Amino acid sequence: MSGFAFGTAGLRILASKDAKKAYVQATAAALRAKECVLDTAACIQENAEDVLAAAKEENEKRAAEVITDEDLAEDTESDDEE
Repeated sequence: MSGFAFGTAGLRILASKDAKKAYVQATAAALRAKECVLDTAACIQENAEDVLAAAKEENEKRAAEVITDEDLAEDTESDDEE
Protein backbone atom coordinates (compact mmCIF):
# COMPACT_ATOMS: atom_id res chain seq x y z
CA MET A 1 0.00 0.00 0.00
CA SER A 2 2.89 2.36 0.66
CA GLY A 3 3.97 2.05 -2.97
CA PHE A 4 0.57 3.26 -4.10
CA ALA A 5 0.69 6.20 -1.69
CA PHE A 6 4.21 7.06 -2.83
CA GLY A 7 3.13 6.86 -6.47
CA THR A 8 0.14 9.11 -5.86
CA ALA A 9 2.30 11.65 -4.02
CA GLY A 10 4.80 11.48 -6.87
CA LEU A 11 2.10 12.29 -9.41
CA ARG A 12 0.99 15.27 -7.35
CA ILE A 13 4.54 16.55 -7.17
CA LEU A 14 5.01 16.09 -10.93
CA ALA A 15 1.75 17.96 -11.59
CA SER A 16 2.51 20.85 -9.23
CA LYS A 17 2.97 24.43 -10.43
CA ASP A 18 6.63 24.44 -9.40
CA ALA A 19 7.29 21.27 -11.34
CA LYS A 20 5.52 22.69 -14.40
CA LYS A 21 7.69 25.82 -14.16
CA ALA A 22 10.78 23.63 -14.07
CA TYR A 23 9.55 21.67 -17.12
CA VAL A 24 8.90 24.92 -18.99
CA GLN A 25 12.35 26.28 -18.11
CA ALA A 26 14.06 23.04 -19.13
CA THR A 27 12.14 22.88 -22.40
CA ALA A 28 12.88 26.54 -23.15
CA ALA A 29 16.59 25.94 -22.52
CA ALA A 30 16.52 22.94 -24.84
CA LEU A 31 14.87 25.01 -27.56
CA ARG A 32 17.51 27.75 -27.17
CA ALA A 33 20.25 25.16 -27.38
CA LYS A 34 18.65 23.68 -30.49
CA GLU A 35 18.53 27.13 -32.14
CA CYS A 36 22.18 27.73 -31.27
CA VAL A 37 23.18 24.38 -32.77
CA LEU A 38 21.20 25.08 -35.94
CA ASP A 39 22.81 28.52 -36.30
CA THR A 40 26.26 27.01 -35.86
CA ALA A 41 25.50 24.27 -38.39
CA ALA A 42 24.33 26.87 -40.92
CA CYS A 43 27.53 28.88 -40.42
CA ILE A 44 29.67 25.78 -40.88
CA GLN A 45 27.75 24.85 -44.03
CA GLU A 46 28.22 28.34 -45.49
CA ASN A 47 31.95 28.22 -44.77
CA ALA A 48 32.22 24.76 -46.32
CA GLU A 49 30.43 25.99 -49.44
CA ASP A 50 32.87 28.90 -49.68
CA VAL A 51 35.84 26.55 -49.34
CA LEU A 52 34.40 24.22 -51.97
CA ALA A 53 33.84 27.07 -54.40
CA ALA A 54 37.39 28.35 -53.87
CA ALA A 55 38.81 24.85 -54.37
CA LYS A 56 36.89 24.41 -57.63
CA GLU A 57 38.13 27.80 -58.82
CA GLU A 58 41.72 26.84 -57.94
CA ASN A 59 41.39 23.58 -59.89
CA GLU A 60 40.03 25.44 -62.91
CA LYS A 61 43.01 27.82 -62.81
CA ARG A 62 45.44 24.92 -62.59
CA ALA A 63 43.70 23.09 -65.44
CA ALA A 64 43.97 26.24 -67.57
CA GLU A 65 47.68 26.52 -66.74
CA VAL A 66 48.26 22.87 -67.70
CA ILE A 67 46.48 23.35 -71.01
CA THR A 68 48.54 26.48 -71.68
CA ASP A 69 51.77 24.65 -70.80
CA GLU A 70 50.83 21.73 -73.06
CA ASP A 71 50.00 24.11 -75.92
CA LEU A 72 53.36 25.83 -75.52
CA ALA A 73 55.15 22.48 -75.49
CA GLU A 74 53.37 21.41 -78.68
CA ASP A 75 54.17 24.73 -80.34
CA THR A 76 57.84 24.36 -79.39
CA GLU A 77 57.94 20.80 -80.74
CA SER A 78 56.42 21.85 -84.07
CA ASP A 79 58.91 24.72 -84.36
CA ASP A 80 61.75 22.27 -83.74
CA GLU A 81 60.49 19.93 -86.49
CA GLU A 82 60.58 22.67 -89.10
